[in-house]
Amino acid sequence: MITTDKIHKTAIIDETAKIAPDVEIGAYAIIGRDTVIEEGCKIGESANIQFAHIGKNTRISPFASIGGEPQDLGYKNEKTGVIIGENCWIREFATVNRASGEGNNTVVGNNCLLMAYSHVAHNCVLGDNVIMANAATIGGHCHVGFGAFLGGMSVFHQNLRIGDMAIISGASAARLDIIPYCKAEGIPCLPVGLNAIGLRRKGVDKDSRDAIHKAIRILRNESYNTTQALELIESEFKGNKYVDNLVEFVRTSKRGCTLRDKAAYHGLSGEDEDV
Repeated sequence: MITTDKIHKTAIIDETAKIAPDVEIGAYAIIGRDTVIEEGCKIGESANIQFAHIGKNTRISPFASIGGEPQDLGYKNEKTGVIIGENCWIREFATVNRASGEGNNTVVGNNCLLMAYSHVAHNCVLGDNVIMANAATIGGHCHVGFGAFLGGMSVFHQNLRIGDMAIISGASAARLDIIPYCKAEGIPCLPVGLNAIGLRRKGVDKDSRDAIHKAIRILRNESYNTTQALELIESEFKGNKYVDNLVEFVRTSKRGCTLRDKAAYHGLSGEDEDV
């Protein structure tokens, strides 16, 4: 049994757990089977962690649940897990389920913030610097790109993708992929412009922001179908890594991307904010 002055006497720790010497564990926390907690982590009161690898300097707030069984009727108790990156903060009552399918993992990248009551389902993969606001929920097998922001109480169908640095308004709902770099909102969740502020904060240069902005406007233009829009974008902005990523994202979408809806775009044909 692991005992240090940083682990509360009421914490329950499985004998298979591997915990760095400086880890703090609060009262009534449960650290279950096959768990690794690296240096600098802080585990709050009554948190429940099992079948998980927690990266350095990550904070798990009280009542968070990491590594619980997937909400997947096909799960047959095969060995799976959760990987949480470094410098993350998993807030109160957030849930990250372990994967289904032998040997698979649910993955949360580095520097992520999962606010209270947010939910990451089985087999999801979150890139670095992702923020999920309160009660944001993603279904199984979703992929969330680098630096994306998911607004409070937003919900996402299983198997979809959310692109890099997209920002999605609270109370939105999506069943198709959300393209990178956009602002998106509504039910269905539609791109309504460029995430200019987020791109600036992530260090994307002005010329690239302009190129992305124009590329998104072409994708939204009803004069082109998606194939035509992508060909035009490639011919006009060839070699820009951000635009190339946008094109590749749309082209490889299996579910399809929500790009435009006449009713939703009513009144949105003017210029977006300065990029």
